[in-house]
Amino acid sequence: MSERIVLRVGEALVAGGPPGTAAEPEVIIGELDGPVGTAFANQLGDQAKGHSKVLAILNTDIMVRPATLMVSKVTVDNSRYTNILMGTVQGAIANGVLDAVRCGDIPKEKANDLGIIVSVWLNPSVATDDNLDHKKLFEIHREATALAIKKAMNHEPTIDWLLENQEQIVHKYYQMGLDGKI
Repeated sequence: MSERIVLRVGEALVAGGPPGTAAEPEVIIGELDGPVGTAFANQLGDQAKGHSKVLAILNTDIMVRPATLMVSKVTVDNSRYTNILMGTVQGAIANGVLDAVRCGDIPKEKANDLGIIVSVWLNPSVATDDNLDHKKLFEIHREATALAIKKAMNHEPTIDWLLENQEQIVHKYYQMGLDGKI
């Protein structure tokens, strides 16, 4: 039997595609009978206008396991953005979760016991991009979801790596401010 997974946290950034397609999910993973399960149930039952929480699904009526809840970091206020978030990105997140199970980052035997909450950032510019590459958007969000889960499950980055690299890492937007580019 696998060890108990009480609460794991991870994030990832995958960029490099067309404008607006970058993904930066943050994940919380844990047993449904613990604090993650409580948070999962509270989030699903406490809907807020502009920040709907929905299950990650492969398609309508096909929820993934572990049960995964998507929460938007951006206020959702138009139907085009909603359709992209609750279509392309929702499917990508569901596939990223299954990729994490397939490769062993999430133990398959825990698939019914764990819950995942994914905080999703989707660039609002997608709602006005008439040439949005949905295939690329899907691929990037799928990859980012699987990577965030991998990092959470493997406690990455490690504290040793962080301590060794702390002075070499400069936050992108801080550096841009120093350079006068924000």
